[in-house]
Amino acid sequence: MPAADAMCPAAILAVKGVTKSFPGVLALDGVSFEVRAGEVNALVGENGAGKSTLIKLMAGFHAPDAGSITVGGALLHPDPAAAHEAGIATIHQESHLVPGMTVAENIALGRWPTRFGLVSRAAQFERARAVLTQVAPGLPPDELARRLSPAEQQLVEIARAVAEDSRVLIMDEPTTSLSGPEIDQLFAVVRALRARGLGIVFVSHWLEEVFAIADRVTVLRDGRFVGSRAAADLDTDKVVTMMVGRPVEAMRAAARPLGSPVLEVDGLTRLGMIDDVSFTVRAGEIVGLAGLVGAGRSETAACIFGIDPYDRGAVSIGGTPVPRGGPTAAIAAGMALLPEDRRQQGLVSKLSVRSNATLAVLDRITRHGLISGEAEDGILREASAGLSIKMASPEVPIATLSGGNQQKVILARWLARRPKLLILDEPTKGVDIGAKAEISAIIIKLAEAGTAILLISSEMPEILSLSDRVLVMRGGRITAELDRPEIAAETIMTFATTG
Repeated sequence: MPAADAMCPAAILAVKGVTKSFPGVLALDGVSFEVRAGEVNALVGENGAGKSTLIKLMAGFHAPDAGSITVGGALLHPDPAAAHEAGIATIHQESHLVPGMTVAENIALGRWPTRFGLVSRAAQFERARAVLTQVAPGLPPDELARRLSPAEQQLVEIARAVAEDSRVLIMDEPTTSLSGPEIDQLFAVVRALRARGLGIVFVSHWLEEVFAIADRVTVLRDGRFVGSRAAADLDTDKVVTMMVGRPVEAMRAAARPLGSPVLEVDGLTRLGMIDDVSFTVRAGEIVGLAGLVGAGRSETAACIFGIDPYDRGAVSIGGTPVPRGGPTAAIAAGMALLPEDRRQQGLVSKLSVRSNATLAVLDRITRHGLISGEAEDGILREASAGLSIKMASPEVPIATLSGGNQQKVILARWLARRPKLLILDEPTKGVDIGAKAEISAIIIKLAEAGTAILLISSEMPEILSLSDRVLVMRGGRITAELDRPEIAAETIMTFATTG
């Protein structure tokens, strides 16, 4: 493994011995990193490893406390405009396009082509067509940004970087909102840009994507440089060990005695969404709900939990029908739901960890219209026992926690109600490798304790390792029910695509 400061002469951007602190936090400690021409360098690490801070330093948003950042041998000034002028472009997780502007206007943004002192619309469109031919040939330059899909928005941002002759392209979790075909299209563009000599930083939690696109992998852990090696010399186990500092064993749920049916879904139908869905989940059973994007998995969960209305069918818990009164009726019946989008649907970002963890039991901790802090603390201690939530204190805002710890807080919230049925919709989405293993272990322990679990996941390894039974959905219908001996990736994909 090369030393941290062994910088290649061909590096476009070089970070040398950079340290960065924020109040109470040492975010980066002597980190070195490089971006070479014609290479994709995947930057990986657990949440809190320092990736985001390093990106912001390279993009000019922060100044290092120590060390240096150079572009083409020239010192980079800590200013986004300076980084932009130096040829560094950053594609963030959230789109930075102006929704009311056209594709052509967004590509020209900040560098308007003029003629006779006036912005030239013709030149604007001419430039847009030239770069779109290279990046997204089918995208109309006069389309408004707000009408674009997430994948198209990313391609427009890449087109803007190409139009500005950027030398370094930083891509921060670029595939989070993309489907499989859209990821393939994005990777084709990345490979074309690499062939043109751009240096590309690719940040992702998904190691399968890292190995599909990266030439080199650089690992950070706890704000420190761990190593940088050719992707061909690594495999998933080696990278995971570098990321967490120890081998992480794959979780596999062992067979266990199952109890009586807890959840019974009969003929559930929501027109245009799901059609005649029927299944059961027994006490202590983990039932995986698999399928491609748009198969109807989350829609099924939303109907079961009372978030969305349904047109026909019935939902029962322990043999008792659940009224169609919304989530309140579902919760009263013993259901809990960890939603797919924790930021929008699961957390109140401005509240503390303690307040977020006790939202589901306000009726138990309120005295004469006031919340009892002592009762809150007791609920949090009991519900979070065994979850290993990492936080400075229960009083810190929930937004300051990593994605994995935020998921654990939502789990603690529901465990405080001792649910009979736990619906987990993408429980490890956007969390790091170590947190995935911890959450998987928690799921298995809950099942062993008798909780019925409906697991919705787009990660095939998660479905394969945790499920006692797998239901495959396609087009809003269940196309297959697979018992343990039948559960295999090829079988699931066959029913998900052709069932």
